[in-house]
Amino acid sequence: MTTCTHLDRITITELPEAVDGCEDCLASGGTWLHLRICLECGHVGCCDDSPSRHATAHRHATDHVLIRSLEPGEDWSWCYADEVAMRIPEITGETRIPPSPMLG
Repeated sequence: MTTCTHLDRITITELPEAVDGCEDCLASGGTWLHLRICLECGHVGCCDDSPSRHATAHRHATDHVLIRSLEPGEDWSWCYADEVAMRIPEITGETRIPPSPMLG
């Protein structure tokens, strides 16, 4: 069974109360589908089903490897380096997010 070897890199253990959307899409006028938060620095990016894939772009630009879904009802995290999904019980909180611009 594959396990994540990067849990020591987590600095975000409390999710923000609310976010305005994908930080990069908001800056560029783009659209997102689902939101992810970097557990190393707190950057909010869009998923790979979004046109710009900002969460993955952030990973490549920074070498930050841990993200968590901000979608309502989702509590999974992903390690890009180890290619493993997991739940991290130490991450707490729930984030209010705006509706996806791609869903109308």
